[in-house]
Amino acid sequence: MELNTLLYEKEENTGIITLNRPKSMNGINDEMMKELSALLDKIAADDEVKAVIISGGSKVFAAGGDIEYMIKASSLQAEAFVALVHQAFDKIVNLEKPVIAAIANLALGGGCELALACDIRIASEGSKFGQPEINLGVTPGAGGTQRLSRIVGPGWARYLIMTGDSVDTDTAFKIGLVNMVVPLEDLMAEAKKMAKSLASKSVLAMKTAKKCLNYGDNVDLLSGLKFEQKSWAFLFSTEDQKEGMNAFLEKRKPEFKGK
Repeated sequence: MELNTLLYEKEENTGIITLNRPKSMNGINDEMMKELSALLDKIAADDEVKAVIISGGSKVFAAGGDIEYMIKASSLQAEAFVALVHQAFDKIVNLEKPVIAAIANLALGGGCELALACDIRIASEGSKFGQPEINLGVTPGAGGTQRLSRIVGPGWARYLIMTGDSVDTDTAFKIGLVNMVVPLEDLMAEAKKMAKSLASKSVLAMKTAKKCLNYGDNVDLLSGLKFEQKSWAFLFSTEDQKEGMNAFLEKRKPEFKGK
């Protein structure tokens, strides 16, 4: 598939997506979201890919939505655009493979929301995170008002969204917005190391774990626990479960086959 706003490569079992609109600081527009959505469908169907990294390169992750694009939009056009964004971001959330955000320098507005849609966030030292939409007379529209509070808690979510202030990597790490902070020169190496580790796990167990986590975000605790119970029991019908437990008892590394 032809890509104008993204780069894509496969490295062993890892799919690496790189946002590629440097002149706009990887500003999110409709073309990028259409390409991302189609690319995620391709990745979902590729059994060789067991983990995904989303990066913006070494200069910036994404500084937000493309303001020059959005300022011309009517209400109906804005709704159509944000629907495209949600479609792409929801595909990240629901992809049955772990997705890592490798964040360099800025993850603001839609860029922060893109990171929130990922499962694990690794950031370079000196990066900044925020939802500055309030300063533009709008609110976060790509999941920020919903996903942010689920990750950092309602207090910090309200602070970031209502003030429009950004936080540095130290604060982002303390509040759980990012999982790991590394020097910029080590960012992709650490992301690839994490992806390789995730790719070595049972595909079936990883898929089930992500489904349980996503389900639990949207239902009450009792319903989530019942879903977890059924999902856990289902895995005992798989070869991977037998291999994983036998390998543990035999003190060796498991060789999962996704069966």
